Amino acid sequence: MSNPSICVAGCGTMGTGIAIVAARGGFPTVLYDLDIKRLEAAREQMASFFAKSVTRGKLTQEQVDAILSRVTLATEPTQVADCALVIEAVFEDLKVKGALFQSLNKVCSAETIFASNTSTLSITEIAAVSGREDRFVGMHFCLPAQLMKLVEMSPGINTTDETFTRAWELCEQMGQRPVKTEDQPGFILNYFLVPFNNDAIRLVEQGVAEPAQIDKAIKGALGYAMGPMELLDLVGLDTQVLLCEALHGITHEPRAACPPLLRRMVAAKRLGRKTQRGFLNYESSKIYGG
Repeated sequence: MSNPSICVAGCGTMGTGIAIVAARGGFPTVLYDLDIKRLEAAREQMASFFAKSVTRGKLTQEQVDAILSRVTLATEPTQVADCALVIEAVFEDLKVKGALFQSLNKVCSAETIFASNTSTLSITEIAAVSGREDRFVGMHFCLPAQLMKLVEMSPGINTTDETFTRAWELCEQMGQRPVKTEDQPGFILNYFLVPFNNDAIRLVEQGVAEPAQIDKAIKGALGYAMGPMELLDLVGLDTQVLLCEALHGITHEPRAACPPLLRRMVAAKRLGRKTQRGFLNYESSKIYGG
Protein backbone atom coordinates (compact mmCIF):
# COMPACT_ATOMS: atom_id res chain seq x y z
CA MET A 1 0.00 0.00 0.00
CA SER A 2 1.41 3.40 -0.97
CA ASN A 3 2.00 6.08 1.62
CA PRO A 4 -0.67 8.78 2.06
CA SER A 5 0.02 12.30 0.86
CA ILE A 6 1.52 14.91 3.16
CA CYS A 7 1.13 18.64 2.63
CA VAL A 8 3.66 21.19 3.82
CA ALA A 9 2.09 24.66 3.91
CA GLY A 10 4.69 27.39 3.58
CA CYS A 11 7.88 27.11 1.53
CA GLY A 12 10.41 29.13 3.48
CA THR A 13 13.57 27.60 4.93
CA MET A 14 11.69 25.38 7.36
CA GLY A 15 8.87 24.39 5.03
CA THR A 16 11.30 23.42 2.27
CA GLY A 17 13.29 21.33 4.74
CA ILE A 18 10.17 19.51 5.97
CA ALA A 19 9.13 18.85 2.36
CA ILE A 20 12.54 17.26 1.77
CA VAL A 21 11.97 15.03 4.82
CA ALA A 22 8.49 13.96 3.69
CA ALA A 23 9.44 13.23 0.07
CA ARG A 24 12.67 11.47 1.07
CA GLY A 25 10.60 9.36 3.48
CA GLY A 26 8.55 8.02 0.57
CA PHE A 27 5.44 10.21 0.88
CA PRO A 28 3.74 11.99 -2.01
CA THR A 29 4.37 15.57 -0.90
CA VAL A 30 2.34 18.66 -1.72
CA LEU A 31 4.25 21.90 -1.12
CA TYR A 32 1.60 24.61 -0.73
CA ASP A 33 2.06 28.37 -0.89
CA LEU A 34 0.13 31.24 -2.47
CA ASP A 35 3.23 32.49 -4.32
CA ILE A 36 4.23 30.33 -7.28
CA LYS A 37 7.63 32.02 -7.54
CA ARG A 38 8.41 31.08 -3.95
CA LEU A 39 7.32 27.52 -4.69
CA GLU A 40 9.52 27.29 -7.76
CA ALA A 41 12.47 28.67 -5.80
CA ALA A 42 11.83 26.07 -3.07
CA ARG A 43 11.81 23.27 -5.64
CA GLU A 44 15.13 24.53 -7.02
CA GLN A 45 16.54 24.52 -3.49
CA MET A 46 15.35 20.94 -3.01
CA ALA A 47 16.97 19.87 -6.28
CA SER A 48 20.20 21.61 -5.29
CA PHE A 49 20.18 19.91 -1.88
CA PHE A 50 19.78 16.47 -3.41
CA ALA A 51 22.37 17.20 -6.10
CA LYS A 52 24.90 17.64 -3.30
CA SER A 53 23.72 14.33 -1.83
CA VAL A 54 24.54 12.65 -5.12
CA THR A 55 27.95 14.32 -5.30
CA ARG A 56 28.75 13.11 -1.79
CA GLY A 57 27.64 9.57 -2.56
CA LYS A 58 24.71 9.59 -0.12
CA LEU A 59 22.10 9.00 -2.84
CA THR A 60 22.07 7.89 -6.46
CA GLN A 61 20.63 10.08 -9.19
CA GLU A 62 17.86 7.50 -9.68
CA GLN A 63 16.91 7.82 -6.01
CA VAL A 64 16.88 11.61 -6.25
CA ASP A 65 14.72 11.53 -9.37
CA ALA A 66 12.24 9.30 -7.54
CA ILE A 67 12.17 11.62 -4.51
CA LEU A 68 11.63 14.77 -6.55
CA SER A 69 8.90 13.07 -8.62
CA ARG A 70 6.89 12.76 -5.41
CA VAL A 71 6.78 16.55 -4.93
CA THR A 72 3.84 18.58 -6.24
CA LEU A 73 3.60 22.37 -6.07
CA ALA A 74 0.21 23.81 -5.13
CA THR A 75 -1.22 27.31 -4.93
CA GLU A 76 -4.90 26.38 -4.47
CA PRO A 77 -6.38 24.95 -1.24
CA THR A 78 -8.31 22.34 -3.22
CA GLN A 79 -5.00 20.74 -4.24
CA VAL A 80 -4.45 19.87 -0.58
CA ALA A 81 -7.90 18.36 0.02
CA ASP A 82 -6.94 14.68 0.04
CA CYS A 83 -3.75 14.88 2.12
CA ALA A 84 -3.65 12.78 5.28
CA LEU A 85 -1.53 15.34 7.12
CA VAL A 86 -1.03 19.09 6.68
CA ILE A 87 2.07 20.52 8.36
CA GLU A 88 2.01 24.30 8.63
CA ALA A 89 5.34 26.15 8.47
CA VAL A 90 4.48 29.85 8.12
CA PHE A 91 5.18 32.96 10.21
CA GLU A 92 5.03 32.75 14.01
CA ASP A 93 1.80 34.71 14.11
CA LEU A 94 -1.46 33.30 15.46
CA LYS A 95 -3.65 35.24 12.99
CA VAL A 96 -1.60 34.13 9.98
CA LYS A 97 -1.63 30.50 11.06
CA GLY A 98 -5.32 30.64 11.94
CA ALA A 99 -6.28 32.10 8.56
CA LEU A 100 -4.29 29.39 6.77
CA PHE A 101 -5.93 26.55 8.67
CA GLN A 102 -9.40 28.03 8.30
CA SER A 103 -9.00 28.16 4.51
CA LEU A 104 -7.75 24.56 4.39
CA ASN A 105 -10.40 23.31 6.82
CA LYS A 106 -13.08 24.22 4.27
CA VAL A 107 -11.68 21.83 1.66
CA CYS A 108 -9.73 19.11 3.47
CA SER A 109 -11.13 15.69 4.21
CA ALA A 110 -12.61 15.17 7.68
CA GLU A 111 -9.82 12.63 8.28
CA THR A 112 -7.02 15.09 7.50
CA ILE A 113 -4.85 15.89 10.52
CA PHE A 114 -3.62 19.45 10.92
CA ALA A 115 -0.20 20.05 12.46
CA SER A 116 1.71 23.22 13.30
CA ASN A 117 5.47 23.56 13.20
CA THR A 118 5.29 26.44 15.68
CA SER A 119 8.14 26.57 18.14
CA THR A 120 6.67 29.03 20.66
CA LEU A 121 2.93 29.53 20.18
CA SER A 122 0.27 27.51 21.99
CA ILE A 123 -0.92 24.44 20.09
CA THR A 124 -4.28 24.67 21.85
CA GLU A 125 -4.75 28.30 20.77
CA ILE A 126 -3.91 27.58 17.13
CA ALA A 127 -6.11 24.48 17.18
CA ALA A 128 -9.01 26.50 18.59
CA VAL A 129 -9.16 28.67 15.45
CA SER A 130 -8.35 25.87 12.97
CA GLY A 131 -11.85 24.39 12.70
CA ARG A 132 -10.73 20.94 13.86
CA GLU A 133 -9.17 21.23 17.30
CA ASP A 134 -9.64 17.52 18.00
CA ARG A 135 -7.57 16.61 14.91
CA PHE A 136 -4.73 19.02 15.57
CA VAL A 137 -1.20 18.43 16.88
CA GLY A 138 2.09 20.30 17.28
CA MET A 139 4.99 18.98 15.19
CA HIS A 140 8.04 21.17 15.73
CA PHE A 141 10.84 20.05 13.41
CA CYS A 142 14.35 21.10 14.37
CA LEU A 143 16.28 23.36 12.00
CA PRO A 144 17.65 22.35 9.57
CA ALA A 145 14.79 19.85 9.23
CA GLN A 146 16.46 18.01 6.34
CA LEU A 147 19.42 17.14 8.58
CA MET A 148 17.98 16.98 12.11
CA LYS A 149 15.88 13.98 13.14
CA LEU A 150 14.22 15.34 16.28
CA VAL A 151 10.58 16.48 16.21
CA GLU A 152 8.85 17.89 19.30
CA MET A 153 5.25 16.65 19.26
CA SER A 154 2.65 18.33 21.44
CA PRO A 155 -1.07 17.61 21.80
CA GLY A 156 -3.51 20.43 22.41
CA ILE A 157 -6.04 20.17 25.21
CA ASN A 158 -8.70 18.80 22.84
CA THR A 159 -6.42 16.66 20.63
CA THR A 160 -7.71 13.09 20.55
CA ASP A 161 -5.44 10.18 21.40
CA GLU A 162 -6.15 8.70 17.99
CA THR A 163 -4.97 11.89 16.25
CA PHE A 164 -1.78 12.11 18.27
CA THR A 165 -0.94 8.44 17.72
CA ARG A 166 -1.51 8.69 13.97
CA ALA A 167 0.61 11.84 13.66
CA TRP A 168 3.36 10.18 15.70
CA GLU A 169 3.31 7.17 13.36
CA LEU A 170 3.55 9.38 10.27
CA CYS A 171 6.45 11.25 11.85
CA GLU A 172 8.33 8.01 12.44
CA GLN A 173 7.54 6.80 8.92
CA MET A 174 9.20 9.96 7.58
CA GLY A 175 12.36 8.80 9.35
CA GLN A 176 12.15 11.30 12.21
CA ARG A 177 12.48 10.78 15.97
CA PRO A 178 9.53 12.31 17.84
CA VAL A 179 9.56 13.28 21.51
CA LYS A 180 6.39 14.18 23.37
CA THR A 181 6.13 17.56 25.09
CA GLU A 182 3.29 19.36 26.79
CA ASP A 183 1.77 22.48 25.26
CA GLN A 184 4.03 24.92 27.11
CA PRO A 185 5.86 28.06 25.84
CA GLY A 186 8.93 27.10 23.82
CA PHE A 187 8.32 23.38 24.46
CA ILE A 188 11.78 21.93 25.30
CA LEU A 189 14.24 23.32 22.78
CA ASN A 190 13.22 26.95 22.38
CA TYR A 191 12.66 27.31 26.10
CA PHE A 192 16.46 27.14 26.27
CA LEU A 193 17.47 28.21 22.77
CA VAL A 194 15.74 31.57 22.30
CA PRO A 195 17.30 33.09 25.47
CA PHE A 196 20.65 31.42 24.69
CA ASN A 197 20.77 32.91 21.20
CA ASN A 198 19.76 36.30 22.59
CA ASP A 199 22.67 36.07 25.04
CA ALA A 200 25.02 35.50 22.09
CA ILE A 201 23.56 38.54 20.31
CA ARG A 202 24.12 40.64 23.43
CA LEU A 203 27.78 39.58 23.50
CA VAL A 204 28.11 41.09 20.02
CA GLU A 205 26.07 44.11 21.07
CA GLN A 206 28.37 44.74 24.04
CA GLY A 207 31.54 44.30 21.98
CA VAL A 208 32.69 41.22 23.88
CA ALA A 209 33.53 39.24 20.73
CA GLU A 210 32.89 39.07 17.00
CA PRO A 211 30.16 36.66 15.78
CA ALA A 212 32.60 34.22 14.20
CA GLN A 213 34.65 34.07 17.39
CA ILE A 214 31.55 33.38 19.49
CA ASP A 215 30.64 30.48 17.20
CA LYS A 216 34.19 29.14 17.34
CA ALA A 217 34.15 29.20 21.14
CA ILE A 218 30.73 27.54 21.45
CA LYS A 219 31.54 24.80 18.96
CA GLY A 220 35.01 24.19 20.31
CA ALA A 221 34.15 24.14 24.01
CA LEU A 222 30.57 22.84 24.07
CA GLY A 223 30.73 20.53 21.08
CA TYR A 224 27.86 22.14 19.18
CA ALA A 225 27.74 21.30 15.46
CA MET A 226 26.60 24.85 14.70
CA GLY A 227 27.31 28.06 16.58
CA PRO A 228 24.52 30.41 17.71
CA MET A 229 25.31 33.05 15.09
CA GLU A 230 25.25 30.46 12.29
CA LEU A 231 21.99 29.11 13.62
CA LEU A 232 20.41 32.55 13.88
CA ASP A 233 21.39 33.29 10.29
CA LEU A 234 19.89 29.97 9.20
CA VAL A 235 16.64 30.52 11.12
CA GLY A 236 16.43 34.11 9.87
CA LEU A 237 16.89 37.14 12.10
CA ASP A 238 13.34 38.27 11.36
CA THR A 239 12.12 34.90 12.61
CA GLN A 240 14.17 35.29 15.79
CA VAL A 241 12.37 38.60 16.43
CA LEU A 242 9.02 36.81 16.18
CA LEU A 243 10.25 34.03 18.47
CA CYS A 244 11.37 36.59 21.03
CA GLU A 245 8.07 38.43 20.90
CA ALA A 246 6.06 35.24 21.27
CA LEU A 247 8.12 33.71 24.10
CA HIS A 248 8.70 36.95 26.02
CA GLY A 249 5.06 37.94 25.61
CA ILE A 250 3.98 34.77 27.41
CA THR A 251 6.76 34.16 29.94
CA HIS A 252 8.08 37.72 30.55
CA GLU A 253 11.52 36.13 30.89
CA PRO A 254 14.03 39.04 30.52
CA ARG A 255 16.49 36.93 28.53
CA ALA A 256 13.74 36.20 25.97
CA ALA A 257 13.27 39.92 25.22
CA CYS A 258 14.43 40.95 21.75
CA PRO A 259 17.91 42.57 21.78
CA PRO A 260 17.97 46.05 20.16
CA LEU A 261 20.79 44.99 17.82
CA LEU A 262 18.57 42.26 16.39
CA ARG A 263 15.83 44.74 15.50
CA ARG A 264 18.35 47.08 13.86
CA MET A 265 19.74 44.26 11.73
CA VAL A 266 16.26 43.27 10.58
CA ALA A 267 15.52 46.91 9.71
CA ALA A 268 18.71 46.91 7.62
CA LYS A 269 17.52 43.72 5.82
CA ARG A 270 20.43 41.72 7.19
CA LEU A 271 18.29 38.66 7.77
CA GLY A 272 20.86 35.88 7.49
CA ARG A 273 21.28 33.26 4.80
CA LYS A 274 18.15 34.25 2.89
CA THR A 275 19.62 37.69 2.17
CA GLN A 276 23.22 36.36 2.16
CA ARG A 277 24.12 38.69 5.02
CA GLY A 278 23.40 38.47 8.72
CA PHE A 279 25.85 38.07 11.57
CA LEU A 280 28.01 36.30 8.97
CA ASN A 281 28.21 36.72 5.19
CA TYR A 282 27.27 34.06 2.63
CA GLU A 283 27.88 33.54 -1.08
CA SER A 284 24.57 31.76 -1.54
CA SER A 285 21.12 31.53 0.02
CA LYS A 286 20.77 27.84 -0.96
CA ILE A 287 19.25 25.49 1.57
CA TYR A 288 21.68 24.15 4.17
CA GLY A 289 23.30 20.73 3.85
CA GLY A 290 22.99 18.05 1.22
